[in-house]
Amino acid sequence: MGENGTTVRRIRWRRGTVTAIGRSWRDALELTVEVPGDGEVRSLAHPSLVGVPEVGDAVLLNTTAWAQRLGTGGYALVVAVPDRLPPDPTGPGHLVKARYTPLQVSVQGVDEQDTEHHDTIAAAEDLGGMPVVVADLHSALPAVLIGLFATDPDLKVAYVMTDGGALVAGFSRTLHTLAPSLAGVVTVGQAFGGDLEAVTLHTGLLAARHVLGADVTVVTQGPGNLGTGTPWGFSGVAAGEACNAVSVLGGEPIGALRISDADPRPRHRGVSHHSLTAFGRVAMAGVTLVAPRGLGSELGQQVEEDLAGQPERNRVVWVDVDGLDEALQLSPVTLSTMGRGWPEERAYFLAAAAAGRYAAVRVPLPDEA
Repeated sequence: MGENGTTVRRIRWRRGTVTAIGRSWRDALELTVEVPGDGEVRSLAHPSLVGVPEVGDAVLLNTTAWAQRLGTGGYALVVAVPDRLPPDPTGPGHLVKARYTPLQVSVQGVDEQDTEHHDTIAAAEDLGGMPVVVADLHSALPAVLIGLFATDPDLKVAYVMTDGGALVAGFSRTLHTLAPSLAGVVTVGQAFGGDLEAVTLHTGLLAARHVLGADVTVVTQGPGNLGTGTPWGFSGVAAGEACNAVSVLGGEPIGALRISDADPRPRHRGVSHHSLTAFGRVAMAGVTLVAPRGLGSELGQQVEEDLAGQPERNRVVWVDVDGLDEALQLSPVTLSTMGRGWPEERAYFLAAAAAGRYAAVRVPLPDEA
C-alpha cells in the first residue's frame, strides 16, 4: 500500500490481438500484437507458461518493460490467452519457482526426494576440484565456451544459470543455439527452464558435476542485468557469492573479468567496477582472475593497474590468446554485450575466452580428482 492507504500500481496491463507470429526458440515465441492506443507491440510468449498463441487470439499483456524501451527485457510479455487456456500441467515436481508471483510455476528439482537424482545429490560432498568459470553477464557465456573448446574440444561443459537476470532459461537465444555444445543447463534459485532444476546454487553445482558429469562448469546470471550506478547496487554482485559457493564445495573458482575500452561509462572502462567489487570484495575465499594478453599497451596497462589492488587471496594470471581472436570470429551466436558486438568489444570477449582457456587446462586428471 502507498501513502494514505492507496494501492501502488506496478504493472502496465494491456489487451491486444495477435496479428503475426515471429521467431521461436527453446521456450519462447515472438509475436506482433495490435494494442489499442499503442499500435503494433513486439511481444513474447513462453509456451510452457501460457500455451501457444495463434494469429487472431486475444491476449493479456504486461507492457511495463516494453513501455520503458528496455534493451534485453523490452518485450511486452504475454500473461495469458484468456479464451484458449492451456491444459493443466501433468509433470512431476513440487519445487515452486518465481514464488508468490502471479506466474509461479512448479518444476521437479534435481535435489527433491522424488527425483531419480536425489540420492546422488544427497551423497555428493564436493566438486572434486572442478574448475568453475564465473562471469558477471550472460553475454560472456559463448566466449567462455569458445575459449574452453578451442583449448580442449573434448571437454564436457555444464552451464548453471542464476536468477540475477531473466528467470526463464527459454528466453535465451544463446542457450538455444549452444545447446548441442553443453552437457546441460541447470537453473537455480528462482530461475527455471533448464535441463535440470535446483533449489540452490550449491545443489546446482553438484548436479553439474555429479549428474551431468561436467569437467568444467560456467556460472552466470540469465540474460539481462540490473545496475544502478552505485558501488553495490548491481545484480552481478552474485558472481562473488557464486565464487564462495564453488570454494565451499571444493571447486576452483575462476573469474572472467569484465574488461572494456568501448564502454562510454568510466566505471566500466578497463576492469569494470562490477568485477572489482564482486571478485575483490564479495568472493571471500579467493578466486583466480584471468586477464588476456594482447589487449594493446594502453588497455593492458590499465587492466594491470586496476588489478593491482586485489586482495592477496586472489591470484591474477595472464593468459596467451593465440588463436582466440579467430575462434571468436567464428562464434555460432552473435557476440553482443550492452548493445555492442565484436570487434567493438574485443577486450570483453577476449577476457571471457581467456578465462575459458585457463579453465580447460585446470581440469584435474582422473587420479587427481
